[in-house]
Amino acid sequence: MSELRDPAHGAAAAAAPYDALLLLSFGGPEGPDDVVPFLENVTRGRGIPKERLKEVGQHYFLFGGVSPINEQNRALLDALRKDFAENSLDLPVYWGNRNWAPYLTDTLREMVADGRRRIAVLTTSAYASYSGCRQYRENLAEALATLAAEGLDLPRVDKLRHYFNHPGFVRPMIDGVLKSLAELPEDVRAGAHLAFTTHSIPTTAADTSGPVEEHGDGGAYVREHLDVARAIADAVQVETGVERPWQLVYQSRSGAPHIPWLEPDICDHLETLHGEGAPAVVMVPIGFVSDHMEVLYDLDTEATAKAAELGLPVARSATVGADPRFAAAVRELVVERAAAERGLPAERCALGALGPSHDLCAVGCCPAARGGAKPAAAGADSPYA
Repeated sequence: MSELRDPAHGAAAAAAPYDALLLLSFGGPEGPDDVVPFLENVTRGRGIPKERLKEVGQHYFLFGGVSPINEQNRALLDALRKDFAENSLDLPVYWGNRNWAPYLTDTLREMVADGRRRIAVLTTSAYASYSGCRQYRENLAEALATLAAEGLDLPRVDKLRHYFNHPGFVRPMIDGVLKSLAELPEDVRAGAHLAFTTHSIPTTAADTSGPVEEHGDGGAYVREHLDVARAIADAVQVETGVERPWQLVYQSRSGAPHIPWLEPDICDHLETLHGEGAPAVVMVPIGFVSDHMEVLYDLDTEATAKAAELGLPVARSATVGADPRFAAAVRELVVERAAAERGLPAERCALGALGPSHDLCAVGCCPAARGGAKPAAAGADSPYA
């Protein structure tokens, strides 16, 4: 990407008007005693009994009650700060979570105390959907409302655009697939299928994901994932000289069984491929930034066990995590948005057919499926300018 800098001040001015970056993530427990309180935070307002939460928490207890997402975020924070420093981008990076410490409201309060007035926000969700975008914006609005009630001067927060197709997000996944293919037994490698996985969501939520004009038939959520999967499959074909069958599949379904969710499930897909004579499968978790619990359990534990039961060789490729190329991509996202806020042209990097995403979420973008509309910051309908 071309450098977008103020000639008078060089790289140090590239982030203006922003004076901080907030890494906003989901959060996760860091010990057995945290599991049920964490799940209570995640499901607050849904009336789920504590005994049911203890059952759900068994996935976490299998791993000592620790989700890897927090450690992944610490690694990403280090990678971002290192990249920013090496590229003379003078922008402090903070971290806040929706559902566990460090909590978003506490982090924003700290940022206000530090004098931060214009904050760029990176969420650890790359695609459009209610849970992947608008819910984060609602959390930002709730946190700002709390600070306002405390009499604090509110900063302006701007959420960076969806980065699902940014080269710095996609290229590490391409390399992950190539590495996984190389790890398969040589006699099944050439015929291996690619199963691109992401979080299943209710079909109604998928259909209304993205701007209103993109609603229907899976909405932006499915469209964006298909575009990334196709870009990765095409790149792998170029690198290996082999055209491989691939499909977008889903994992981590939850909720009432009578509500339609996106399908097929990864385990069902593995059974289908085995029945069709596929020699091997690479599972590619394109819907996840890091190896959090749903990747470790649903793919590395449950799906891998299903494959072993079938006698089907599988490999799971890596998520992006704290890859330096992703850290560089975040820097580019900050710089491009900062340039746009200053009224300057900006190169907006994107792979695939969809092009770069919008900066500002429009009214009606990714509405909530239940509970009615809540205020959401960092969008066209934000109550906070």
